[in-house]
Amino acid sequence: MPREQCHKLCIAPMMQYTDMHDRYLLRLISKKVFLYTEMIATGSLVHGKCFEQLEFNNEEHPVGVQLGGSNINDLIECSKKCEEYGYDEINLNCGCPSDRVQKGRFGACLMLEPEHVANCLAEMQNAVEIPVTIKCRLGVDHHESYEFIHNFISTVKKSGIKTFIIHARNGILKGLSPRQNRNIPPLKYDYVYKLKQDFPELDIVINGGIKNLEQSQMHLKYVDGVMIGRSAYDNPFMLKDIEKIIFNEEPLVKSKKEILNKYLDYVEIKASEGHNLPKMLKHLFGLSKGDKNAKNFRLKIIEAMKNNEVTSVRNDLEDLLVY
Repeated sequence: MPREQCHKLCIAPMMQYTDMHDRYLLRLISKKVFLYTEMIATGSLVHGKCFEQLEFNNEEHPVGVQLGGSNINDLIECSKKCEEYGYDEINLNCGCPSDRVQKGRFGACLMLEPEHVANCLAEMQNAVEIPVTIKCRLGVDHHESYEFIHNFISTVKKSGIKTFIIHARNGILKGLSPRQNRNIPPLKYDYVYKLKQDFPELDIVINGGIKNLEQSQMHLKYVDGVMIGRSAYDNPFMLKDIEKIIFNEEPLVKSKKEILNKYLDYVEIKASEGHNLPKMLKHLFGLSKGDKNAKNFRLKIIEAMKNNEVTSVRNDLEDLLVY
């Protein structure tokens, strides 16, 4: 895929959601959407040696890894490791507002240190051949003006990076939970549109509150790419229309039943290798979104999760899907 199109539609990194199994499911539905891992803290790789977090399926490409950290040496080491694993991109998280992340001096609080962010990104880029990108907010706490995000990007782009994924809200570091930070601070899409006007040479991707492909099409009139989060997880089948609506190509799959069977084939293989069956099955909840039997489908998934076995309910699950 041409570099200028690879971020045209992306799935947001989501903790506890976009693991390797969910990404495999999404790739069964769309071959074009750009996927990201959950945020992986550099400390867990450098000091905890938790390299299983980097595991992914070859079918997931194109897929980027999102790192959370601020220690330049750690970021360099982790970037090299991610490249060795075969990722297509490394993304630096400068948007997460959680208390735990703040204590580690990464996430949204880094927006108050643009020079350091630029240094981090420059060193990461120098260490690897694959692209390095950033995901940030419009600002933090009382830093709400357009001038703040304009100055942040003016500084950070000196690192040489070209792609900025921007959650079109401020991050509130104290007083709001991460979930509240996804909904309470007001959306300012116009700020992101203006950033594209002011920095036409950059690849600007918009994120935040985008619920469907129709909204995505509207945003693509003003920016280079769109990132969808919870809506894509809650209703993954909507991604089927990405190929036709966004990329003018034929859909990858025709039916939910086809996706279900391909994913359950995968689940059974991975379960035999020791992967957690309930964790893999939970990603199927949204596949029945909007169907008349959606509740019964979810209950049948829960039954399989409790019994830690899927073979006996496979036919029932297929029958409960509309098509």
